[in-house]
Amino acid sequence: MDLLLVLNSTMLLTLTILLTPIILPFIFKNYQNSPTTITHTVKASFMTSLIPMTLFVFSNMESITFHWEWKFITNFIIPISLKMDQYSLMFFPIALFVTWSILQFALWYMASDPYTKKFFLYLLIFLIAMLTLTVANNMFLLFIGWEGVGIMSFLLIGWWHGRAEANTAALQAVLYNRIGDIGLILCMAWLASSTNTWEIQHMSSSNQAPMLPLLGLILAATGKSAQFGLHPWLPSAMEGPTPVSALLHSSTMVVAGIFLLIRTHSMFHNNQPALTLCLCLGALSTLFAATCALTQNDIKKIIAFSTSSQLGLMMVTVGLNLPQLAFLHISTHAFFKAMLFLCSGSIIHSLNGEQDIRKMGSLQKLLPTTSTCLTIGNLALMGTPFLAGFYSKDLIIESLNTSYLNAWALLLTLLATSFTATYTLRMTLLVQTEFTRMPPITPINENDPTIMNPISRLALGSVMAGLLITSYILPAKPLPTTMPLITKTTALIISTLGIILALEMSKLTHAFTNPKQNPLMNFSSTLGYFNPLTHRSNTANLLSSGQNIASHLIDLFWYKKMGPEGLATLQLKASKTSTTIHTGLIKTYLGSFALSTFIMILSMY
Repeated sequence: MDLLLVLNSTMLLTLTILLTPIILPFIFKNYQNSPTTITHTVKASFMTSLIPMTLFVFSNMESITFHWEWKFITNFIIPISLKMDQYSLMFFPIALFVTWSILQFALWYMASDPYTKKFFLYLLIFLIAMLTLTVANNMFLLFIGWEGVGIMSFLLIGWWHGRAEANTAALQAVLYNRIGDIGLILCMAWLASSTNTWEIQHMSSSNQAPMLPLLGLILAATGKSAQFGLHPWLPSAMEGPTPVSALLHSSTMVVAGIFLLIRTHSMFHNNQPALTLCLCLGALSTLFAATCALTQNDIKKIIAFSTSSQLGLMMVTVGLNLPQLAFLHISTHAFFKAMLFLCSGSIIHSLNGEQDIRKMGSLQKLLPTTSTCLTIGNLALMGTPFLAGFYSKDLIIESLNTSYLNAWALLLTLLATSFTATYTLRMTLLVQTEFTRMPPITPINENDPTIMNPISRLALGSVMAGLLITSYILPAKPLPTTMPLITKTTALIISTLGIILALEMSKLTHAFTNPKQNPLMNFSSTLGYFNPLTHRSNTANLLSSGQNIASHLIDLFWYKKMGPEGLATLQLKASKTSTTIHTGLIKTYLGSFALSTFIMILSMY
């Protein structure tokens, strides 16, 4: 009981420490937050969050705490309840560690920004919203965190709002997520009407859920985690500052959709059509994003598409009915993805804002530490043995290979794994090797510990995190302990084939003649023609259809029905009607008049 009290108290203390920079200015009017204070606050929260995580690891202790009830209507009570379980207790330290590193890096990256205090406060609220979503035990509190990360992503992506591209990207993120929010609200409405509660543990005890709320949850995850169809906002979100991209892609916004499916997985595990939909959607998303990443030249866009591809892999794992394995990939992915963005931010800042990898080259000599960490992150992303990504990615591929599910999804996922090795090696070769392709006067400096300390910490996490986390998080279903060697080494073989493909592509770049252009070859560079079709063609068709309706049909209706022609038709009908009624039979007219008068008199008495 004492350990349980310590667990609950330290978790609440972690959240309280995080909230202090927001609460203190309201209590003390003269209190001023500073970026350094907020960074130290997150660091202190991380240190505190290690206590409940350690208690969970060694005692396997979980708890649910109720703090307040909102009696919305008579039979529907909404308690503010927090769930301290495997997912929240393990995710808290990971998110806080990654955010601490990102905030420390942002001290250097955003030093010249005039509104640095507001920027750091926004990042802190972004993190708090995600942690609220993680620890929520009911759909109401989860929805608050869900909308919190949505609105904060809008503010942070459009941080440099003087640029039209940043405003467009922020609006795009909100609009695509609104579509997903419809699904979540639909599911919450169904839960409120059928189970009469939003508590997650009651959802698990209910019978097999029908398809409608499950489709709502999948739609919500598709929007937030940028699955195929609602994916264009994720690469566009690169218009925000690099620390925003690092936080958004590693441990907050985009993993919220997958986390929702993990948290509500008890509704899915018996519904095979819903799981198959997750599997196929994830496989399609991971391949499409990996294909788009092959030909991108913006370093941040490549890393953004790699995030979308890894989110597809997490969705595949949910479709395999292995939510713990999906959470393991979320945990390992956070370290090396945040580090990749911080390395790209260091490179961009050092090259005066240059993001085109074709204008870089030979940076391993100029930025040795950054280049080393970038290589470690790329190797972890590929699934290189004994780095963080290997422990989760290899398990996912093995689970897919040994399952009896959709072979089409398996093929697409393996192809995407191969492409991952291809685009990561392409980025490494263009950025770090060959000759220098940048202007000669470039202020390159990586001696500042504010830059190197967070990147080095995340590099250590990218090496060690997989081993440490897999020691304590195992999939719910036991995986086969024996399998053919070809099955066991599939992920490595596929990645090796991707590396060979990248080397062949790099040789082709030295050819003097450009290949003949055709729609198939431009599929990757034009992002699968998805953006022109959805953002241009559909809009143009809708506007032209609306114009046709307004100018033709309404005018036609006015002239034909209510205008001169309509009046003439009405008069013609009236004259025909009068000639048929007036037949000259006086007895009939008088009789009907007398009868109607008699009925009226009777009704009055």
